[in-house]
Amino acid sequence: MLNPENAVMWAMLVCIVTAVIMPLFNRSKRVSGWLAFAAAAISACLVFVAAVYVLMNGGGEPISFLKSRALGFALRLHVDGLSAVFLLLTAFVSICSAFYSIEYLGHYERHGPARYYSWLLLFIAALYGIVSTTDTMYFFFIFWQLMTVAGFALMRYENEKRANRRAAAKFFWMMQLACFVTMVGAFLLAPSGIVVEQGEELMRFDFVSLQSNMPALFSESPGVITAAFVLFLIGFGIKMGMWPLGGIWLPDAHPAAPSPVSALLSGVMIKTGVYGVMRYFLWLVPAESLSDFHSGAWGLVIALIGTVTLLLGTAKALGQEQTKRLLAYHSIGQIGYILLGFGICLSLVSNPAAGARQVALLGLFAALFHTINHGVFKSLLFLNAGSLLYVTDTQDLNKMGGLMRYMPVSGVTALVGACSISGIPLFNGFASKWGLYSAGFQAAPWSAYLPLCAAVAVFTSALTLASFVKFFGASFMSRAGRHVIESVSEGSRKVLDWKMKVAQVLPALVCVLLGIFPVVVFSRFHYALGRDAQGMLLSLTDGAPVEGGLWRGVEALGAKAVFAPIGLLVVLGALVLFCCWLLRAGGAQRRPASPWLCGYAWDAEDFRYNAHGYYGELKALFKCKGNTRLNRESDDMYALGSETDTAARGRAGVVAEKTETD
Repeated sequence: MLNPENAVMWAMLVCIVTAVIMPLFNRSKRVSGWLAFAAAAISACLVFVAAVYVLMNGGGEPISFLKSRALGFALRLHVDGLSAVFLLLTAFVSICSAFYSIEYLGHYERHGPARYYSWLLLFIAALYGIVSTTDTMYFFFIFWQLMTVAGFALMRYENEKRANRRAAAKFFWMMQLACFVTMVGAFLLAPSGIVVEQGEELMRFDFVSLQSNMPALFSESPGVITAAFVLFLIGFGIKMGMWPLGGIWLPDAHPAAPSPVSALLSGVMIKTGVYGVMRYFLWLVPAESLSDFHSGAWGLVIALIGTVTLLLGTAKALGQEQTKRLLAYHSIGQIGYILLGFGICLSLVSNPAAGARQVALLGLFAALFHTINHGVFKSLLFLNAGSLLYVTDTQDLNKMGGLMRYMPVSGVTALVGACSISGIPLFNGFASKWGLYSAGFQAAPWSAYLPLCAAVAVFTSALTLASFVKFFGASFMSRAGRHVIESVSEGSRKVLDWKMKVAQVLPALVCVLLGIFPVVVFSRFHYALGRDAQGMLLSLTDGAPVEGGLWRGVEALGAKAVFAPIGLLVVLGALVLFCCWLLRAGGAQRRPASPWLCGYAWDAEDFRYNAHGYYGELKALFKCKGNTRLNRESDDMYALGSETDTAARGRAGVVAEKTETD
């Protein structure tokens, strides 16, 4: 029988072998695309089977595939409940991205397909390896470097653009820094030699070896442990985009990469940083050393960093006017929600009071659930942004508008993604944020700051909604701008292929299903993590913080917080039907009419809602300057009238000057 570890190993080999032979098919983008998709699909199916098996039955024993006692390293893989969650997310997003790429790569007429697909498959293989290896030094370094080099090459796919080269270089060096400090942290915790665990010899940098050495370090050198965990937080924090480290590289990386790669970067790659923080902080510290770890202090630090991250990342996104740059800042903001949930868990994991550890476990479940949800809806939104770029040849929201008429599938799925990330009920983003809010507010008896952090998170969700009103309204609603009209005119219009549409519909469906049936996810978390509990997690597996059923919904902490999505769906459906009946009962007639432009018909472009006109006061409050420099480098932001219309050109100069100083 193919066990989970063997399945993951075969999945990596399929991706690596196909990447090596991909240059043989460089002449045909379509053949290369289908071959790469086949490799990604086969590997994803292997990983999917492994992850589902672990989530249903619990993890097994680690397996060593390559071992050298002389060199001190071993390729040892283990798929437990935590790894299974991240493997499942990686497999799903990789299938959508690879399928979307088959047609999307035609957007790059001057670039061959082999360079793209080879690095894409190596990138996917590295992601599988990072979340399943138990080696914290050698193979951790190998998989991390494979991910970094592949991501660097993919960001430089359009290497003639200076901005892409700069973004790729920034990404490369930040990942090197993250890798270095994380490995130094592992070196500080490693024992001096080989460790024997249950009759098996383990290398000194194996995760279990580090864990077995922790009690001795707590008694002899507690400062070394503190230094190591600070390094872990910095290294994995860089990877996940935590404030203030994420703002250095992440907002430039996503606009530079092709959109399917952006979906993998935001949907999966930055989640490996989340995986590292959860794995090291919860699984590494033995349960008997819980009192020595000062988890409450670490929880305070992580919760506060998460709160600042979610607020500042979302506030910066509010001022962006490029699609992918706006989504990149929201990646930082959503990572803040995950850190907040994990901070709640650490703050209360050692609290002996009745109910405190249930709140801690709810915070962990909510953080892990939001990790999945963010991976799904953010990959969807980046694919939506890729569709906008494919059709209009621009990322500038100011040049879009009215695209729902020409791209209805992308419009509907983008609306689902926008509702999900904004935390609208019945979508998956609300289900996980509901858990975060519930845990934060229910922590009030034991913590004064956690309810305040939860209140900031609620406020930030309102900012997220405002940002996506702009994103969706400026691109798909409003009136079509001149650039859109020219882009969709006969002879020059690019029509989305069915493969690109399917790749957007699949994550949209998952967003809806997870939002309506969140109890399935919570119940699997409790079972799988309970079966594979290690370290501090052992103290959290006594009672389930979440109960419920498919139809009655989710009840948290003894029904102190209740979410009944099916009942809410019935009520909202009845209200929609009533409103539709009311509209028809009035007998009002609709008639199309052109807007009155104060007599200046040639000035129509100025009388169209665009992204720059949204939330002027809020942008001033948060001192958001947008991204006007990037817009000016790519193309003129506002093109008014004809070339001979001097009045229009003068007015455009005034607008450009105002934009620069805004």
